[in-house]
Amino acid sequence: MQLKFNPILSFALVLLLGSCSSIYIPSVPNTPMLTTKGEFAGGAHISLRGNANFNTAYALVENFAVMANGSFMNFENTKKDINHKAFEIGGGYFKTFGPENNRILEIYAGVGTGKSKRTFRELDQDDVILSTDHYEANYNKKFFQVNYSSKRISNLKLFGINFGLNYGTAWRLSFINTDNFYRNGVLQPNEDNIFLEPVFFTRMILSDEVQLQYTSGSNFGLKSRKFLNAGNSVFSVGAVLNIGRKPKTK
Repeated sequence: MQLKFNPILSFALVLLLGSCSSIYIPSVPNTPMLTTKGEFAGGAHISLRGNANFNTAYALVENFAVMANGSFMNFENTKKDINHKAFEIGGGYFKTFGPENNRILEIYAGVGTGKSKRTFRELDQDDVILSTDHYEANYNKKFFQVNYSSKRISNLKLFGINFGLNYGTAWRLSFINTDNFYRNGVLQPNEDNIFLEPVFFTRMILSDEVQLQYTSGSNFGLKSRKFLNAGNSVFSVGAVLNIGRKPKTK
């Protein structure tokens, strides 16, 4: 099975959905592509708006791994300020398969927490502030995701050098509930939502341990909510490190 997607269409969709704003900002799903016991995977990713993500995973035993992920964002301009941070932990199952064991299935679940602060300003033509709207909320999170990836299914020739490419996708369900949600200092009713977050990624292999990763994905809210909605998507570039990988034994 070979995964194909249109990066131009994905980029346009990200820009369209990213024009809105929501209390919840999806993180880059952890896709460690683990294959053997004792393997460690770590990744760092950054979006165009400055949402920084850090992912780690470790295979405790054959076919079972734990993970820890974090993200933070501090965006400021004349009309909008966004301060966001989140952390999650989880664990799950991984397995290689296929004729050359070059396909990987990963199933993970976990919990997390986050905090979001947002300020929106209405300005006149002289950039004088007419009004300010401030949101502040904590939220808790549960997630379930399935990753599928293929190793070295094609190559990219760059500067006369052939680089192997890995492709993959992650489908995540995130269950989010706000806690202590304030708008302009006034306590608001809490909201909940379920987000479907499909993500596609491509990795360019620099060495057996280091890969560069491009990630593109969307965010769909399954419930209609005023503040906890699908206003952000995933678009990032980063690097991934895999160490401790052992050859598969037949």
